Amino acid sequence: MRQAVRGWRLNRQTHVTLADVARLYNPVIHGWWNYYGAFYKTAMLRIFQHIDCALERWARRKYKGLHRRKRRSAEWLDRMRHNNPMLFAHWRGVTQPAG
Repeated sequence: MRQAVRGWRLNRQTHVTLADVARLYNPVIHGWWNYYGAFYKTAMLRIFQHIDCALERWARRKYKGLHRRKRRSAEWLDRMRHNNPMLFAHWRGVTQPAG
């Protein structure tokens, strides 16, 4: 799954918006959750963290103010998650395992 996320080459897709990225990859993320999430919930959390790191790299490349600022890009992604928690499939409360 991590190889598939790397194959998306998110950091090269700076011409699209975050909503477009979500629209492209939500079916894949949702499918992974439906298939693997029933038995490997903790492993899925690591995949979701990997996707979030890829989104941070995408934001650093897309937005000049975030370039070379890892903490600021992480804060930006947290704000996006807080403002629109339904944007990505792995941000929704439904996909988070009960802990």
